[in-house]
Amino acid sequence: MSEKLAADTAMGPVTLRVGNFDAMTAYYRDAVALQVLTAAADTVTLGRGTTAVMILEHAPELKHASPRDAGLFHTAILFETEAALAAAVYSVAQKYPNTFTGSSDHLVSKAFYFTDPEGNGVELYWDRERSAWSWVHGTLEMGTLYLDPNAFLQEHLTQEAVEQPLIGGAQVGHVHLQVGDVQSASDFYVDKLGFDKTVEIPGSAVFVSAGGYHHHLAMNTWNSKGAGPRLPALGLGRIDIDVPTSDDVAALSERLGHYGIQTRDDGRTVSFDDPWANLIRVSAVG
Repeated sequence: MSEKLAADTAMGPVTLRVGNFDAMTAYYRDAVALQVLTAAADTVTLGRGTTAVMILEHAPELKHASPRDAGLFHTAILFETEAALAAAVYSVAQKYPNTFTGSSDHLVSKAFYFTDPEGNGVELYWDRERSAWSWVHGTLEMGTLYLDPNAFLQEHLTQEAVEQPLIGGAQVGHVHLQVGDVQSASDFYVDKLGFDKTVEIPGSAVFVSAGGYHHHLAMNTWNSKGAGPRLPALGLGRIDIDVPTSDDVAALSERLGHYGIQTRDDGRTVSFDDPWANLIRVSAVG
């Protein structure tokens, strides 16, 4: 039985349950500069090219969760170039000027943080080449260095991008969750789901990935220590993870079954809940 996810595992779109459908669609379309890929009365998929990034589901019957509950910490959208990142950062800052919450150079990446109109965290980032990353005894060196947003924009923003911020590709690079405890998160996402641990802040956060990426998922307890399973609420609806083949889905389904985790499996996708009732769906892309 395979114990690990395939090296070229990647994140798929993040589904959010939203209260104000029009306002949230406008934010991700007009500010983050994603394209509407498909639209229905109560669901819209946004992304770049053919790559879905966000799926918004209208759920006006739901309420906001407490900031101390488990759920989404942020969705991290990865841009191909620093110019494309600068265009998106400038677009959000101009259209939603009070939503910027910070920026950091993480050594492996440069990241800018915002909050969407319903309080969901959003990270916009660009990765350095992997050859520039530093590993020490199997642990990736990541930092939180000051990154001057104005200096970054002065260096990378073009007038063309100001007028048309939709440049280059974008995808979900990683998803960061808030959970009740780090050990349970590590047990589930590393020991059972099959990610590798890349960074751990003991008792505080754990970062996991497949194939040597800095992280596809992170889990922290900064706001949510001791939180139990989620109740239905606005915010995170589903996390999608893409694996190469249906054989990878079958191997994962077998592994989860071995650990007694309840799954819904149709051969191409397997869906299940993590210990905090976050819904995960793993799909074969090939």
